[in-house]
Amino acid sequence: MRRTYLLLLLCLFSLHPLAAQVMEAPEWQVNADKTEAVVGDELTLTLTADIPQDWYMYSSDFDPDLGPMLTEINLENSDNYEPLGELEPVDPKQKYDDLWGGEYTYFTKKAYFKQKLKITGEDPVIKGSMSYQICSDVTGQCIPYESDFTVDLSGEKEEAGAVAENASGSSSSEPPVKELEPFTNSFEPVEEEKGWTALLTFFLISFGAGLAALLTPCVFPMIPMTVTFFTKSSGSRSRGIMNAIIYGISIIGIYTLIGTVFALIFGAGFANFLSTHWLPNLLFFAIFVLFALSFFGLFEIRLPNKFVNNIDSQANKGGLAGIFFMAFTLVLVGFSCTGPIAGTILLEAASGQAIKPLIGMLGFSTAFAIPFTLFAIFPGWLSSLPKSGGWLNTVKVVLGFLELALALKFLSMVDQVYHWNLLDREIYLALWIVIFTLLGFYLLGKIVFPHEQKPDSTSISRLLTAVLVFSFVVYLIPGLFGAPLKALAGYLPPMSTHDFQLLGSDAPAEETKLAEGCEKPKYDDMLELPHGLKGYFDYEQALACAKKENKPLFIDFTGHGCVNCREMEAAVWSDPAVLKRLREDYIVVAMYVDEKTELPREEWYTSVYDGKVKKSIGKQNMDFMIQKLNANAQPYYTLVGANEELLSPPRAYDLDVQGFVDFLDTGIERYEENNEVKNNLIL
Repeated sequence: MRRTYLLLLLCLFSLHPLAAQVMEAPEWQVNADKTEAVVGDELTLTLTADIPQDWYMYSSDFDPDLGPMLTEINLENSDNYEPLGELEPVDPKQKYDDLWGGEYTYFTKKAYFKQKLKITGEDPVIKGSMSYQICSDVTGQCIPYESDFTVDLSGEKEEAGAVAENASGSSSSEPPVKELEPFTNSFEPVEEEKGWTALLTFFLISFGAGLAALLTPCVFPMIPMTVTFFTKSSGSRSRGIMNAIIYGISIIGIYTLIGTVFALIFGAGFANFLSTHWLPNLLFFAIFVLFALSFFGLFEIRLPNKFVNNIDSQANKGGLAGIFFMAFTLVLVGFSCTGPIAGTILLEAASGQAIKPLIGMLGFSTAFAIPFTLFAIFPGWLSSLPKSGGWLNTVKVVLGFLELALALKFLSMVDQVYHWNLLDREIYLALWIVIFTLLGFYLLGKIVFPHEQKPDSTSISRLLTAVLVFSFVVYLIPGLFGAPLKALAGYLPPMSTHDFQLLGSDAPAEETKLAEGCEKPKYDDMLELPHGLKGYFDYEQALACAKKENKPLFIDFTGHGCVNCREMEAAVWSDPAVLKRLREDYIVVAMYVDEKTELPREEWYTSVYDGKVKKSIGKQNMDFMIQKLNANAQPYYTLVGANEELLSPPRAYDLDVQGFVDFLDTGIERYEENNEVKNNLIL
């Protein structure tokens, strides 16, 4: 029973937030095609920037109303020069984005622009800045920047070029310098531990999958055959044990090599593409369905016989090389059964870190190799093994049903990201209910595949496993009528996709209303929060309201041009469990880091971080983020208490709904704990 049910663990995987850090702005090189210029001359500035690996920069020649932040050149007003035409990108790439609903242009590795100027005065010194945004499909984050540059054409310098400055000194005429105190922590940092915990969890899941692979008809019968070969042909027991250990290590090495090659070829950047783009997800959906049909006995996935025979012939040469090729032969012969399972692990790993495929294959192959080594050391155990028979095929068919259920996850992911509305929550649940109901009937012998014989009776292990499966089906059924099914919240489509909810919803019917004692939000005439949420766009206002309401702050560092901010709002914030907490338990403040609205002069200040004057809402919000959190990428979600202490490690781009709910719940718990401690101190 346990070996059959073990594969349900394959559903359990998730992503974890990224550690905060400030990413430096790309370095710009700005040069003129003339070293000196006189009145009436026309010249061209070339502006180039090196873009970090796995990041891209939006260009300047697409619809500004599309959404992403265009690259712009901002020249200081001068009587000595004037621009001729617009900033021109040189050979940018082009892409259609379904979330924005249009085409945009962008650069990778190196950005290249040109700007034509006309000289209208003597001894021109051209000053300006480049405002732009870079984004990453690896981290799911975007960062807006502004980089200053100066090009001296007065003839007083040898070179008519300059490196764009990302910081400038302040003078006596500039606004006062402002330094912000970083948020304090009310928790122990656990970001790095979480990353290793996720990898350890994935290793254990892969280990369980390896154990399940042993119980397939292609592999299980080979255990006594292989172990007997080593104990009889090695001359002595000690030699046989040594050969078996080498054999096991070879199996681990082969599978781990597969994981390493997978990681090197695809890497973390391609992993994000695999996890969000419609094409690979539909491909994975089709592959999983094929895996299921193979396990059901419709066909077998086999490698070419000639290739397998060539490897097998190498195993007969003896020595260490012969042992290695024997392990290779086992991998190839068992491919029709282990291939779909190993492929499942690799595809599940595609949504995580680049090292995840290696960890997955290490766990899978370790479980796969251990029995051969142990049975060689203790050959007497062979007599206790159950004989090969119909139960092996039962395991294979059960795996087929699980593969079919897992296939829906890929289809659901692309359906949510691209808003196709093909696999809403109740449809997804209905398919799962049907799949697991059929699995239960199969275990009871009511369904028999053509290549099987109908069992005369139902074994105790099949009966108990069927009880577990039907219990799971009963748990799923209320979800059709609106039950949240919180234990599966991270693996089902969000509640917002549910068409009918007879059992009610976690989401309140009315919009959020701010307390009467709280101020009217600034900038609410031009900025808004999604899903009818009411909140603030200014930190000080939000903090004052939070203290009056005795609630923690939820800070949303976002941007108009941040595509993954919109995706988080559509796929995660829309979930009723998330909305309920944001509406009832938090004061929400959205801090747009790319909002260009200029503030009154009396609100300007010079940042102690980079020495630059912060004049707009967006620049002040970005400086706030850098000084308070040492981070500058969006989306970024931060929970803050009444004394401006962090209540939980901030959370970045992550489409795990249940993880976001847990993040909000942790903040509420710590806020209440801090209040209790504070009240005890007062008493």
